[in-house]
Amino acid sequence: MSNSTFPIPLLHSTIRIMAPFLLAATGGLFTELAGMLNIALEGLMLIGAFFSVVFAAATGSLFLGTVLGIGASVVAAYVFGFISLSLRANVFITGLATNLFAEGITVVLAFQIFGNKGVIRFANLSKLPVLSIPSLQRIPIIGDVFVGHNVLVYVSWIVVAIAAMIIYKTAFGLRIRGTGSNPGAVEATGLSPRRYRMYAILVSGFACGLAGAILSLQMGAFVPGVTAGRGWIALVAIYLGNKTPHGIVIACLVFGFADSLSNHAQGAIDIPADFVRAFPYLITVAAMIAYSIVRHYRTRGSER
Repeated sequence: MSNSTFPIPLLHSTIRIMAPFLLAATGGLFTELAGMLNIALEGLMLIGAFFSVVFAAATGSLFLGTVLGIGASVVAAYVFGFISLSLRANVFITGLATNLFAEGITVVLAFQIFGNKGVIRFANLSKLPVLSIPSLQRIPIIGDVFVGHNVLVYVSWIVVAIAAMIIYKTAFGLRIRGTGSNPGAVEATGLSPRRYRMYAILVSGFACGLAGAILSLQMGAFVPGVTAGRGWIALVAIYLGNKTPHGIVIACLVFGFADSLSNHAQGAIDIPADFVRAFPYLITVAAMIAYSIVRHYRTRGSER
């Protein structure tokens, strides 16, 4: 990346930081459209983060590590879906239990395998390949902001584009949306709303597993609690984005910018570091308050 003024590095890191938010929110969008509140995004991301880096180190392949990490997240998503849909457990409690289970099992496995409950570094692990396109890199601003990220960042954009096409251009997407808006009509056609809710949960497992892989593989290490509330922020992004793929992109861009700004602000401004680190979460709370106010007035306006 060429020499640039301060805002350019800030925007460059925003694009990188928003990728896990974007993937988790995209996965959560499927479950939301299918009529399910999926608060297990955080736990599914954490499972993906742990197993992707462990398998990558064990196999010596970033690709296999990513695939197996996604597989672990999908399995966890299936268990979450089975308990919620087949055993009819409360989906909120099941989602919360998934998050707590993920937080606990990753620490336990880390200690059993590596004898360490803290940060686990893998010195021999290859770094994620960085995409560099010289022709684009020479373009002012665009080259500095959008070029030079690891390959999984670009994969996240592809996943969102594919998700948008599936949601709006395929029969599967129509059935997912119908399951959430009118499950009776879906059932009348001979289809099972419960089955499509399970499909949506598995999609969320895939997306969250990939999001977790980005978090751990770009560091070459596993940090307990590495998700640090990103799954919850992704859930907020779904609502702020009005449950649409393009809206989610905008919301995740805002959250990514807030996170990037907090990283750049540490040491640069004379305010407590704890407040700076909390800035993304303060933005999340403020965004939800604003969303609730707007929704309230829209509801009142429609009732008149």
